[in-house]
Amino acid sequence: MYKVVEQYDGAIWAQAFDDVIDVRSPSEFAIDHVPGAINLPVLDDAQRAEVGTIYVQQSKFQARRLGAALIAQNIGAHLHNVLHDRPANYRVLVYCWRGGQRSAAMATVLSQIGWRTTTLQGGYATYRRQVVEAMYGAPWPIRAVLLSGHTGAAKTEILHRLAARGIQTLDLEGLAHHRGSLFGARPGKPQPSQKLFESWLWAALSLFDPARPVVIEAESSKIGDLLIPPSLWSVMQDAPRIELEAPDHARADYLATAYGDVTADVAALNALIDRLPVHLGKAQREGWRALLAQGAWTEFALSLIREHYDPAYGRADRDGPAHRRLATIAMAGLDAAQQNEAADRIAEVVDIYGRGCPASFETPLRGSSG
Repeated sequence: MYKVVEQYDGAIWAQAFDDVIDVRSPSEFAIDHVPGAINLPVLDDAQRAEVGTIYVQQSKFQARRLGAALIAQNIGAHLHNVLHDRPANYRVLVYCWRGGQRSAAMATVLSQIGWRTTTLQGGYATYRRQVVEAMYGAPWPIRAVLLSGHTGAAKTEILHRLAARGIQTLDLEGLAHHRGSLFGARPGKPQPSQKLFESWLWAALSLFDPARPVVIEAESSKIGDLLIPPSLWSVMQDAPRIELEAPDHARADYLATAYGDVTADVAALNALIDRLPVHLGKAQREGWRALLAQGAWTEFALSLIREHYDPAYGRADRDGPAHRRLATIAMAGLDAAQQNEAADRIAEVVDIYGRGCPASFETPLRGSSG
């Protein structure tokens, strides 16, 4: 017979199970699931709808009979396909929506094979309650440092370079599948649901050593359509920051390259221009449309920086919370060498801050114009 656990524990599960199997339908799985889980539905979306309709309109008996037949058929298919090569000592945890019949059916079969099988009491609903408590409760226990700077200062790329240097980093834009601005959508990579974003975020936060700082790119409270949950947002509001500076021409060149996937769809860009704040005016919008028609991407980016992004950043900086500034990193350009030098400097500042030493560095990088 299979075992039952009462709550989700990512660290323990990673060691205790070879797989976590979500047996809910594909649409349920797409909305949210335990990070790392695989979807092996015992009823797909159409089958689940069919059984539910028969349950309501005809009889419980007929619905259960059909459901049992479909579940048996689907479990058999999973055993022949995805699970066909699992070894005799396979360890697996299975969950469904509320820890009911769907997970019990799969767990019963797997345990009868001889595999070490466990289910989650209360299923996905138990897991989701834990996520909500973590994301909407007390401030998350991390020492955050914000990496801030004007649009186009290569914050995300430098964040990745910090991670490669062993610095704890949280890539919110990566988790959100969005670059955090009106033009930040990633073509062909839609944003996750709010619930799935919170699941990924909780999993990432749980891995951090609370004794060491975590560098997070400064964001507004909303990334695309997704909200940063309160337990993290409150920490970010109080965190010190490291500011990146670069000339507007360098930032425009960087944006023209980094947003190459976006500039490939001129029609979509024209539609986004209509969503910019109304105070920018008709003449400004028409000027941007003309640059798009010419394929003048760097000029388009430079105009956006000067007329929209930098003024908006200035307003947010003026009206937002007063963050202690640990350092200002001034770069003359944004090539790989300058980014690496910036990452080295930031790593030094974070290390000093992490050791509890007073830190305030306003010196520019070597060779910079600042």
